[in-house]
Amino acid sequence: MKDIAEKLRNVVFVAHGGAGKTSLAEVMLFNAGVTTRIGRVEDGNTVMDFEPEELKRTTSISSGFAQFSWKKHTISLIDTPGDSNFFSDTKSSMQAADCAVVLIDGVDGIKVQTEQAWLYAEQYNLPCMIFINKLDRERSDFSRAFQDAEKTFSLKPIITQIPIGAEAAFKGVVDLISMKAYTYDGNGKASPCSIPSDLQDQVETEREAFIENIAEADDALVEKYLEGETLTDEEIKEALKKGIRERLFVPVLCGSSINNIGVDLLCDFIIGCLPSPLDRKEWPALDASGKNEVMVKPDDPFSAFVFKTVADPYAGRLSIFRVVSGTLGSDGNFFNVTKDTKERFNQLLYINGKEQKQATGAVPGSIVAVAKLKETTTGDTLCDDRRKIQYKCAEPLPILITFALESKAKGDEDKIYISLTKIKEEDPSLKLQRNSETSEILLSGLGQVHIEATIEKLKRKFNVEVNLKTPKVPYRETIKKKVRVQGRHKKQSGGHGQFGDCWIQMEPLPRGKGFEFVDAIVGGSIPRNYIPAVEKGILETCSKGVLAGFPCVDFRVTLDDGSFHAVDSSEMAFKIAGALAFKKAAVEAKPVLLEPIMKVDITTPDDFMGDIMGDLNSRRGRVLGMDSAGKYQVIKAEVPMIEFLTYAPDLRSMTGGRGIFTMEFSHYDEVPSQMAEKIVEAVNNSKE
Repeated sequence: MKDIAEKLRNVVFVAHGGAGKTSLAEVMLFNAGVTTRIGRVEDGNTVMDFEPEELKRTTSISSGFAQFSWKKHTISLIDTPGDSNFFSDTKSSMQAADCAVVLIDGVDGIKVQTEQAWLYAEQYNLPCMIFINKLDRERSDFSRAFQDAEKTFSLKPIITQIPIGAEAAFKGVVDLISMKAYTYDGNGKASPCSIPSDLQDQVETEREAFIENIAEADDALVEKYLEGETLTDEEIKEALKKGIRERLFVPVLCGSSINNIGVDLLCDFIIGCLPSPLDRKEWPALDASGKNEVMVKPDDPFSAFVFKTVADPYAGRLSIFRVVSGTLGSDGNFFNVTKDTKERFNQLLYINGKEQKQATGAVPGSIVAVAKLKETTTGDTLCDDRRKIQYKCAEPLPILITFALESKAKGDEDKIYISLTKIKEEDPSLKLQRNSETSEILLSGLGQVHIEATIEKLKRKFNVEVNLKTPKVPYRETIKKKVRVQGRHKKQSGGHGQFGDCWIQMEPLPRGKGFEFVDAIVGGSIPRNYIPAVEKGILETCSKGVLAGFPCVDFRVTLDDGSFHAVDSSEMAFKIAGALAFKKAAVEAKPVLLEPIMKVDITTPDDFMGDIMGDLNSRRGRVLGMDSAGKYQVIKAEVPMIEFLTYAPDLRSMTGGRGIFTMEFSHYDEVPSQMAEKIVEAVNNSKE
């Protein structure tokens, strides 16, 4: 077990979309002999991206998995999405890795999603390295990309390789560990060569800086270096490995995935310097009570956490999990702590792209899958029932956009809901709900592209077609004036009649206080057993206000007088009297329309601040303040929901994809009178 785990490297590729993560993974698989040709994203023939929605958009929508052997080691790759619409999957997949390879586009530099991935790496205390990609492209610049990393990232980046040539003339790298230079023939074949004369001075300077930086990870090495002794390659690698593992610094390598330059050296670096699962030592978890933290070691009894679920059309639901401790056989059972149930599996699988290969077993660090578990879903902890523990898994990112779904075929509403529930198992960042108030099925996600891709998947997998509509805004009504009215119900139709009579005072309450009912009846003008009926009549009627049928909120009703008939009065009669009293009072008490106000945080580079502030003003937004977050600014504001329903694509357009935002409900506020008139008119016209 120990030998296998020591030679395993779990690596997650993270960056913004277009940085070349999938292309790099494809070249690695080709160099390792897993594939016979290099898959290209543009051609739609990659191992890692294979879903029709990914091929259509030429971008990763969910994390891809692959394993390959490299110099008697196993490298397990996780290729994550870089598009903000699918970044929740990136966040959950990162916790399963032992190291993150952060790709930087040599042309475009660091974008906001790369920064976001870096923050997740900090959150998970995940060791990192940097690979500056696309150095063969026009306008690529290694120095500029490195300086960008210095300014942006919290850990110190240290140059580990220097490029030979630039842009179209980029042909190889100088490795500062071995002090050897390599050029490439265009097919990924490296040829050792002497260090170019024009790079000699730079190489010597950077080598000295490199040694000084890594020596900080080992006091004995610092002493040896200061005494002028020569450090061996093995000593350098050990110090480098220790510094990466303890997150003292971040090594920077470079190359071109498309032209297969430096990719073999990257694989060598991964197995030589990046941590194995055993280097992670202890993982935090909660004990069986869910209250106390315990530290889990690799040689403890079996435990794992499910970080992804895939709805496979052939194998059924696949649960993909990371083994943290212990071992697992090719079949058997384990205990699901989260669901408090035992699960049995018949086959253990490795995921390689869209294929599943049978695994003979799993050790600490193994990323494996099992099919058709009855209760298990993403975020669950699996373990040996002799030691029940629970891992805390990543929370999905907050939703940013919501659409109402309208079935193209009559009677498909239940089918829509059931099918989307299955898709939601695969993508927990989706939110699905039925709005009883508006009778709509609402689907929420991280952006319009996220929702559109989900709808395409719904059609492909379940043959259900829907139209997307802007959801109805859940307006409310309230009053602004105190009034006192009578509600009287009298009906005589032979035999027993109906009689109920009540006087109520109705007055506004502060925003968010809801509804209050005060019983102020004295002297028995209304019998005690009829008073709850008055309240019930008011409650039922206030759910459909007097302006446009929206629920009425934030008011107090005081029942202070009334009369009754010994024979004709009943609970029903007083319920009707209460309803009549509410309708009359609501009309007289100056009713107004309320709209939901959202609290938003918009993160953007300085360059777009003016455009965003102007746009917020046009949306009736109120800026509350601003904070700095690295080289980005965070604008805090309150904006009416109706103005923000389609903000995700608008912000992307304004900032070139560099702006992100979060949104949550804040409170209700009064709609401006001119807008309120239009809303009421539109609602009433739609009813007709």
